[in-house]
Amino acid sequence: MNVFDRYAPFIQDYIYESGWKMLRGVQNAAGQAIFGTDDNVLLTASTASGKTEAAFFPILTLLEENPSSSVGVLYIAPLKALINDQFQRLGDLCRDAGIPVYRWHGDVSQSQKRKLLKKPAGILQITPESLESLMINKHMEIPSLFGDLRFIVIDEIHSLLRGDRGMQTFCLIERLCRLAGCAPRRVGLSATIGNPREAGTFLSAGSHRKTLIPEFDRGKEVWRLSMEHFYNTEPQADEGRTVTAPEPVREAPTDTAPKAADPGMAYIFEHTRGKKCLIFTNSREECEAVCQNLRQYCEVNQEPDRFLIHHGNLSASYRQSAEEEMKDEESLMSVCATATLELGIDIGRLERAFQIDAPFTVSGFLQRMGRTGRRGAPAQMWFVMREDHPEPRAMLPDMIPWFLLQGIALVQLYIEERFVEPPRTGRLPYSLLYHQTMSTLASCGEMTPAELASRVLPLQCFHGISQEDYKVLLRHLLEIDHISRTENGGLITGLAGERIVNNYKFYAVFQENPEYTVRSGSEELGTIVKPPPIGDKIAIAGRVWVVDDLDHKKHIVYCTLVKGNIPAYFGDVAGDIHTRILERMYGVLKEDKTYPYLMRHAVCRLDDARYTFRKLGMDRSPLIHLGGNMWALFPWLGSYAFLALERFLKIKCARRLGLKGMNSFRPYYIQFTMQVSEEEFYRILGEEAREDFDPLDLVYPGEVPVFEKYDIYVPEELVRKGFARGVLDIEGMKARVGDLCARRLPGA
Repeated sequence: MNVFDRYAPFIQDYIYESGWKMLRGVQNAAGQAIFGTDDNVLLTASTASGKTEAAFFPILTLLEENPSSSVGVLYIAPLKALINDQFQRLGDLCRDAGIPVYRWHGDVSQSQKRKLLKKPAGILQITPESLESLMINKHMEIPSLFGDLRFIVIDEIHSLLRGDRGMQTFCLIERLCRLAGCAPRRVGLSATIGNPREAGTFLSAGSHRKTLIPEFDRGKEVWRLSMEHFYNTEPQADEGRTVTAPEPVREAPTDTAPKAADPGMAYIFEHTRGKKCLIFTNSREECEAVCQNLRQYCEVNQEPDRFLIHHGNLSASYRQSAEEEMKDEESLMSVCATATLELGIDIGRLERAFQIDAPFTVSGFLQRMGRTGRRGAPAQMWFVMREDHPEPRAMLPDMIPWFLLQGIALVQLYIEERFVEPPRTGRLPYSLLYHQTMSTLASCGEMTPAELASRVLPLQCFHGISQEDYKVLLRHLLEIDHISRTENGGLITGLAGERIVNNYKFYAVFQENPEYTVRSGSEELGTIVKPPPIGDKIAIAGRVWVVDDLDHKKHIVYCTLVKGNIPAYFGDVAGDIHTRILERMYGVLKEDKTYPYLMRHAVCRLDDARYTFRKLGMDRSPLIHLGGNMWALFPWLGSYAFLALERFLKIKCARRLGLKGMNSFRPYYIQFTMQVSEEEFYRILGEEAREDFDPLDLVYPGEVPVFEKYDIYVPEELVRKGFARGVLDIEGMKARVGDLCARRLPGA
């Protein structure tokens, strides 16, 4: 099939007018798949490769040839900014064909929404949360809106593969199709899919179609990578040493660089001058601090302010002004951002991205680097890794540059294995079960318990939840008046439930960062967001405190002053780091390999870390003696297996080991004192791991480990079960314990 010839005339005209010489590989492959089959399609190609056009050219051709009597294409994207960006592009593409393009989210006028409701047609662009709102508030309109829906396009699908928001999206798709009586094909788009086969299964769930993943020549990826390390105060790691390492071209003379107390910030300040750049951070707190710091350098150097900021807690006007500035081809402003600018918004000619410290995922690294390299230029990212000098008598773990190792591991995993994190499966999403139960009742009205169960439990993401569990949930919701029983025995939304459902915040299943007041006795210390579990530590008011109790209803954290030094904790918690990343970090320390993207300081800091690694025997044993009864365990495990190991040590092994004073820096190491020898430690660890214990044994007595947004409305027994069997990676933990006891380290 000649894909170009198969396109509708208005598509061919658009291609000619755009000056394209030929179709790209992804566009030919997508055309073959969409025109030639009736399957779902997953398109994976690099950022700016033309995936959107690859999907929409054949879809719009089919829509023009056989117009839909309702909305023909539902386009779901994770961000309003992405929808707004694509709205313009699709509008230009569809204008000559007379195919209307609509948006539906909180910033769209009611008049535009009424226009769609009056005459459903064309393309509707929407976020998962706005689709939830539509299902609840326009329930009776769904059949007329989507009765002849042909395609559902899910953009940036990788962002929906590892959490409740993705499962919510596919629940809504299943509910919509059932209610509207339609069977659309699904098309997923992403630049960063780790396991396409698993992602294809995820995309097809509940659709009764298989997923086709087209193969095509993706060409050669060209990157310009730089990774430098800075101590926050002088001297740097290379002082007094001879080093052979690449140096980035200095666009500004070194004598114009600010005399800085923070060498890392001075480096970024110097190398963003006269350029349009993105500066990625891993938290909103850090994003604010970095932007303020860089603006202060502007003042000190008597330069105009050339830094903007973009993150999820800013108002829409602030975010939009930064986005518009990025689209300006002549702009030389740089934007400090979190993951909010990680996804596929077209930000024009961007010269380079900076990443402060390491992101948590290979996917995040690829997405952030993919913001650059458009218009035919190579993708370019400069990592800036920072740490304080270790104290003179610092313990071993403080001698390891964790972020530097993590950054190298992310890059190497992709270069060597093309590894990207796979979908996260095997969870028991009781929080989402509550949400979809309440959403179904709110939209459909009264129904019997059996009718409600028949609408909710068959949704694909709830396949692991039993009818008995659902009965437990419904009985609990009756008790707390989130649902009520009518005289006829039917179920409706209760008064307490209406207060939840009728709030716009209900549409989102992700946490919206409610603040918790931190108290020690009668003293109020301040506020944090999403507090850590009981027993963990927080930093606030210049001191370290251990969490004694949590009141989730009143949003209060009760704590006690302790000694120590940990990072501040204001809600932006470390992401879900995969075990393969930790294992590759171990490999970075063990091997003698050099990496061509490391700069001078980074080369020396890695050499120092490798020397420490070998001197202390970390290449031979994961358990390191720190002196006296103090030990450190380096398990090289991802976030959820590490969390399971922490609890396994505390709950199953602590008494036999005489283990006390356990402190963790997740997911890198666990530090503790114990009363047994190294050999006894391994023997006891192995014996306990071989025991056939219930995962619920790793939940503390009386603990209700609230993990997802609506867990607070779920029966305690289900919250505990969901955490133990769906969050903790006990299988991964047990496998690693077996390896450790056999003295097998990663890669051995």
